[in-house]
Amino acid sequence: MRIFKSEQTEDAESLTHLIAQVRPADDDDSHVRLDDLLHRVGGRSFAPVILLPALILVSPLSAIPGSPSIGALIIVTVTLQALLGRRHLWLPAVVMRRKISARRLDRALDWLSKPARWIDGHTRARWRALTVAPLNRVSHLSILTITVPWPLLEPLPMVTSIGAFAVSLFGIGLMLRDGVYVLAGFAFMAVLGIGLGAFWQGLF
Repeated sequence: MRIFKSEQTEDAESLTHLIAQVRPADDDDSHVRLDDLLHRVGGRSFAPVILLPALILVSPLSAIPGSPSIGALIIVTVTLQALLGRRHLWLPAVVMRRKISARRLDRALDWLSKPARWIDGHTRARWRALTVAPLNRVSHLSILTITVPWPLLEPLPMVTSIGAFAVSLFGIGLMLRDGVYVLAGFAFMAVLGIGLGAFWQGLF
């Protein structure tokens, strides 16, 4: 199996910067390949590559058939490599050859731009220990726990979007070194777990 390996580009310094990096150019084709998007994000900083598909799955693009499964595959693969301490990420070429509509991607990024600007205005270096080794491994394990079931939950896009929101909180915290968002991710997981427990008890 051929392996995709990205080279280092300028790391995103904010969510607005990340969105600008992956926004289709005016001269782009009607579809954009995933390997092109990841080349723009870079290959040594894993957090943006985890965050990007999570953000996309929070947007209306989550309704596209197959997108939760592809997003889960990317997030799980990259998160495992982060846990293993790899310095460069790799992804199967069969995944990287997948294409996304440039127009739909542009609309999804427009939808994300306003909340991204708000988040950028409310992030700073806080509780940094939660965002670096060894404590960041807890976040990575939590991301895996959330993401692994997505292919089975794909018929319920709203459910995967809720999970993608939780992953986004962790990804924002890890990328911007803001432990408050990591804590928000844990809090969201706890609330979600309580809600699912209550729902399960109600069924029986």
